[in-house]
Amino acid sequence: MTDSTLEPARLAPISETDRIRNLDMLRGWAVLGILAVNAVAFAWPSLLMMAQQPPPADASQADVIGRWVITTFFADKMRTLFTMLFGVSIFLVGGERSDLDRGSLLRRRLGWLLLIGALHGAVLWWGDILLLYAVSGFVFLMCRSWSARRLLWVGGTVTILWAVVATLGYWGMANLPPAIAAKMAGSMPSATPEAVQAVVDAWLAGGGASFVQNFTTWIGMAPFFIPFMLPVTVPLMMVGLGLFKSGFFSGKAPTGAYLTFIVLGGANLAVLAVLGWQKAMAGEGVDPTGGLADAARGAAPLITLFYASLLILLARSALKAATAIFVPVGRMAFTNYLSQTLIMMSLYYAPWGPQWFGQHSTSQMWMVVGAIWIAQIVWSPLWLKAFSMGPLEWLWRCLTYGRMLPLRRAV
Repeated sequence: MTDSTLEPARLAPISETDRIRNLDMLRGWAVLGILAVNAVAFAWPSLLMMAQQPPPADASQADVIGRWVITTFFADKMRTLFTMLFGVSIFLVGGERSDLDRGSLLRRRLGWLLLIGALHGAVLWWGDILLLYAVSGFVFLMCRSWSARRLLWVGGTVTILWAVVATLGYWGMANLPPAIAAKMAGSMPSATPEAVQAVVDAWLAGGGASFVQNFTTWIGMAPFFIPFMLPVTVPLMMVGLGLFKSGFFSGKAPTGAYLTFIVLGGANLAVLAVLGWQKAMAGEGVDPTGGLADAARGAAPLITLFYASLLILLARSALKAATAIFVPVGRMAFTNYLSQTLIMMSLYYAPWGPQWFGQHSTSQMWMVVGAIWIAQIVWSPLWLKAFSMGPLEWLWRCLTYGRMLPLRRAV
């Protein structure tokens, strides 16, 4: 969408020419990166994550490096970027609060997302984030007419406070007194090999067992996950829309603004990478950084803005072609996100697949992630050559407008 189309005709479907290339590029980068983080949740029992299980002592070097890559370059950063961009989409669909017709359209769109997210989590994969986005969207839509300054001040202040809390929390958890640490460890779920195997067996028991296990896991987590993440998600949406209204996401901010985030976020990423590497190489149960490796993870939004700034500057330079592969992926982000679920569940726990659940190491999961990345980078532009949007984007849009909309490109 260009600046001249911020107020399209009422209830007119948004056309491809209304899109902003940078938003699609960033969204494509985010949705690919999200898979790298989510892969573990598809492939391993949630028990391992709830128990904060470290890599086993016999983990290969490739496995240790694989986890370091996820923690350093992807964890929290991709979700943060996707959340910011979702805040932008709220405004692009709903417009100003004074536009009652578009506001009604936005609420219908979020209502359908609420249903899709609930079905996605309950039936396919317990780690769904769409339901959280729908709930957050209903809260955030009240803020969409705020000025860029107000959005950035309010959303940015809350986000910075959360980053400080996360940084201190990570450091504090790594430096608990031994007695308290032992007591907390004793209260965590048991992740012994026998307990993990029992969970794997329950998921792969045959018939609809995996669907029952998925629903049980989702219904046990969603009521706590959404209220916990809502105060984090809405401020990030504010920051995203504030950056859009200020021209940052469309590439119109001063070059110095992007360079500032590249320097600050890049420095944070470098510190996180070095400290995380030292901890990863030290072996199980050893942290030579004294908790600083964990604390450096707290400023994930800053690293997110590093990625965004770097990609936007590349898109403004002679290296624009290097960012082009992400644009079609981002135009089909909804389809690609849900197709990631269909592929991963089919590979790991669905009764019709090879059922690799609980079997793959981190390095083996990276091979699967890489293959899906290649597939989505290839199929997205091929699909968009013939169709104006992804198949699930089309379905969601038809449901929102309450009528069949064209999908094929006009000849």
